[in-house]
Amino acid sequence: MATPQILISETRPEHCAALGDLQRLVFPTLTDDELFTAAKYQKHLELFPEGQFVALAIVAGREIPVGATSTYRTHFDFDHIEGHSFVEAIANGWLTNHVPDGDWLYGADVSVHPDYRRLGIASRLYDARRALVKRLNLRGEIAGGMLPGYDSYRAQYTIDQYVKAVARGEVKDPTLTAQLRNGFEARAVLYNYITDPRSDNHATLIVRANPEYQPPR
Repeated sequence: MATPQILISETRPEHCAALGDLQRLVFPTLTDDELFTAAKYQKHLELFPEGQFVALAIVAGREIPVGATSTYRTHFDFDHIEGHSFVEAIANGWLTNHVPDGDWLYGADVSVHPDYRRLGIASRLYDARRALVKRLNLRGEIAGGMLPGYDSYRAQYTIDQYVKAVARGEVKDPTLTAQLRNGFEARAVLYNYITDPRSDNHATLIVRANPEYQPPR
């Protein structure tokens, strides 16, 4: 199959059904409260339309949704992350904790269809988020990053040791390594954050600051 043209655009209502199907394919371990459905994607568009992005593959003249990222604005307390969970962060998938004047962008997810990986789609979705952060003059982005590679290293490392090893470049994680290459910093481990047996349900708090942020006068 020839490499298709990929467009990154803001998500539109007609994309929501396909993106709901994509969620279950990309994140098979997540619970219903942790997954986005077509109805939840519609809600995201009502709350914060400029923060939702879709990757569209042009196939036989048709635009097919093959990736996406959902975000919302928030005021984040970095000093009190204990007990912070994915379900809490995404308000059971509805993103109703969106704060219109929030100074951080919370990245709820990045998903890419398995048949369209290694085409740079995730990086382009991260680029769209970075551009949004700069345009809105936000402090930066935060997210809970999954750690799917830990399953192969659990005999060698605790989860904390694993995150540090990935950050030092000694070990590669399919998700965290790519996020670090996209300018994120692994700030802390989020214990019991998300339903993912590969990492014993843990994740990492990743942060990408906006170097162009200007505090309000």
